[in-house]
Amino acid sequence: MKLRSQQWFDNPDNPGMTALYLERYLNYGITREELQSGKPIIGIAQTGSDLSPCNRHHVELAKRVRDGIVAAGGICMEFPVHPIQETGKRPTAALDRNLAYLGLVEALYGYPLDGVVLTIGCDKTTPALLMAAATVNIPAIALSVGPMLNGWYRGERAGSGTAIWDARQKLAAEEINYEEFIDIAAASAPSVGYCNTMGTATTMNSLAEALGMQLPGSAAIPAPYRERGQISYETGRRIVEMVHEDLKPSDIMTRAAFENAIVANSAIGGSTNAPIHLNGVARHLDVELTNDDWQRLGHEIPLLVDLQPAGRFLGEDFHRAGGVPGVFAELIGAGKLPNPDALTVTGKSVAENYADAEVTDREVIRSFDAPLVEKAGFINLKGNLFDSAIMKTSVISPEFRDRYLSNPDDPDAFEGRAIVFDGPEDYHDRIDDPALEIDEHCILVVRGTGPIGYPGGAEVVNMQPPAALIKRGVHSMPCIGDGRQSGTSGSPSILNASPEAAAMGGLALLKTGDRVRVDLRVGSANILIDNAELAERRAALEAAGGFAFPEHQTPWQEIQRSMVDQFDKGMVLKPAVKYQRIAQTKGLPRDNH
Repeated sequence: MKLRSQQWFDNPDNPGMTALYLERYLNYGITREELQSGKPIIGIAQTGSDLSPCNRHHVELAKRVRDGIVAAGGICMEFPVHPIQETGKRPTAALDRNLAYLGLVEALYGYPLDGVVLTIGCDKTTPALLMAAATVNIPAIALSVGPMLNGWYRGERAGSGTAIWDARQKLAAEEINYEEFIDIAAASAPSVGYCNTMGTATTMNSLAEALGMQLPGSAAIPAPYRERGQISYETGRRIVEMVHEDLKPSDIMTRAAFENAIVANSAIGGSTNAPIHLNGVARHLDVELTNDDWQRLGHEIPLLVDLQPAGRFLGEDFHRAGGVPGVFAELIGAGKLPNPDALTVTGKSVAENYADAEVTDREVIRSFDAPLVEKAGFINLKGNLFDSAIMKTSVISPEFRDRYLSNPDDPDAFEGRAIVFDGPEDYHDRIDDPALEIDEHCILVVRGTGPIGYPGGAEVVNMQPPAALIKRGVHSMPCIGDGRQSGTSGSPSILNASPEAAAMGGLALLKTGDRVRVDLRVGSANILIDNAELAERRAALEAAGGFAFPEHQTPWQEIQRSMVDQFDKGMVLKPAVKYQRIAQTKGLPRDNH
């Protein structure tokens, strides 16, 4: 098989261009013999940087990846990826997912690369890199940077993100002061790596393995462990073999693989951001995947992994208990994994990869017949408020269930008076305003926080009750929003509402004081006013110019807003999804001279 890179470096039919491409790559010491040897040239898509602390360890891990590539007979070319750091980028790192995707598509398609190692980690890094690999469709393998070590504060596990949300309530209740609040937050981040809770990072890295795009067992290894360096070496070796086998993302990330990932997500207690990202990856492969699929395939699956925020433990515990292989062993053993024959980057099936997997700690990974929660998947809610919004059932606390979902005459449903906030600033300014008369029977709503409105869709829906209610023991209230929520949050909010208010979804028409009804049995969420009143409100808002949102602050904000799709459709760039498998369908790019 003639390698793609040879069209740059060894094309006798076009000696002038071959010379031009070749000579400049010699200037840092690589030899002509290497570039014209017929060895695969493997890219390392480097997401680690000082701006991306959760991924920074990839700067070191890439050295072991290089060792593996060379040992298997390949040549390395490491290059940067646009940084994505969930906790660092303002207004939200979700803006950067599609920007990093676009940049990586251009790098993979326009440069002399035969295969690529995708260094994944912090939340949006994983879908951005998988989306780009799907679009270009050269052989690709993912490598997780791994979670941080367990955090500890005063003898108890302090989980990243989760500890902050818990401490935020204690601060509001005046149980701790500012210094203690910051100490708790700092204690939850003890080492290199991403969130040690089952936040979006651990979720998406676990799902990259569940999709078959990582080596078995590689997702959960903590970043500082020696095994992380060892799996990096093996990943480097394997990508060279994949190039020779011509094993591509489209061969692995099939409909069957996405179905497996949905089931795995329920079993691990995965983040509500997972449907956004996997729906987006699927669209770049022309695989039909909707939020209805997430409920149909995932809702009945039990929660097996006892990890914060839905449980007690953290990332090191998950790895030592068996990680993703242990979860797959339970799912396969119970006959609940939809497609055990799905192909993976190993060239073997899921069933073959995990045939010998086992669980070594039944506190952390429960058996299928003794789970933490019986039905732990998402519910996809619909109604006149939105066409689709996700609720995570595995984090419904006993307090929340008792207060809102235990009416014997109306089980699994609640009604309340809506308190509407236009963005998080409005929420923070007014949540403790006594004039709103917020009580435990209200429903908190935040809007203007979606892909267009924020812009990018921010993690701002995990709203806590007013301080006065927290002091009375009300720690959670029903929350609805067209933004996202951190996967580290244990709030059972109704999230990712599509279409968002800025796209004139039903939330744009809601007013403080309206009654809202949510029924989990039938999957509905509605404003309790008649259609005629809704139509009048819509007409009035349209006449006023539509739902107002902040002006663009950067060129990219304007570009993305002009073409971004809604959360339920993966928040992809609408023009991008028509570019499928371009390494095969579009041929080589034109010469540059």
